[in-house]
Amino acid sequence: MSKPVPPRAPGRSDPMGTSSTRAGALTSVPGVRATNSNTRVTTATLQRPASALPAGRPASNLGLNSERLRAAMVSRLREQGITDERVLNAIQAVPRHTFVDEALASRAYEDAALPIGHSQTISQPWVVARMLSAAFESRTPTRVLEVGAGCGYQAAVMAQIVREVHAIERIRGLYDLARENLRQLKMTTRVRLVYGDGMIGLPNSAPFDAIVVAAAGLSIPQALLTQLAPHGRLIAPEGGAQQRLVLIERTGAQSWSRVELEAVRFVPLRAGIQS
Repeated sequence: MSKPVPPRAPGRSDPMGTSSTRAGALTSVPGVRATNSNTRVTTATLQRPASALPAGRPASNLGLNSERLRAAMVSRLREQGITDERVLNAIQAVPRHTFVDEALASRAYEDAALPIGHSQTISQPWVVARMLSAAFESRTPTRVLEVGAGCGYQAAVMAQIVREVHAIERIRGLYDLARENLRQLKMTTRVRLVYGDGMIGLPNSAPFDAIVVAAAGLSIPQALLTQLAPHGRLIAPEGGAQQRLVLIERTGAQSWSRVELEAVRFVPLRAGIQS
């Protein structure tokens, strides 16, 4: 791991690394664009993967095969360098196809972001696994905050590991979708879902052992940094046209260390709520 550096001051940005991503590579997934892909930036992962289902297999049979397909997805994540067995087991346990539209169920176990409405996507499985592995490495968090719940999938994965998951969603339609998805899986008591502004966090529920942010701002909101518990970790995409995952750990009352990770592309982090 590279040497940590202090978090950037609000409003400032450092030069980001670039990547040789093929323009338009995401258009193979209807509703997924470069600006809302929630994925890692590499040529290989942005190209359309082969279908997770055998040719001719109807999507209506997916439920019968989801355990096998999830196992194949977990195997791919291992091959891609994910080694945290807690995270892999959690992803194995959550049926991703229940969090996407029925028309896209046959693609649920591909390593791709998929649209969930409101110009948003369910994150690429590798991104979910990478972010949680980094945030939870060498520790067992008991209280975690997710900023940008979307359809509820990542919160459901975290709830397999963490006793207390808080998740904020600013778009009312997605909040309702996440609530229904979690209700169907009987997870509403394990995930405390809030309709609100993720940029201000949940100060009344803080401190958090980890904070996972599923949208990219030009800088990490100070409000979120102050809601980390001592030695708590925050992971988030940061940047504008060029973004990287950043991992921040609270090292003191007013000090944080920072490490930059992979290039990614996420939806923008926005203030306020959207009805």
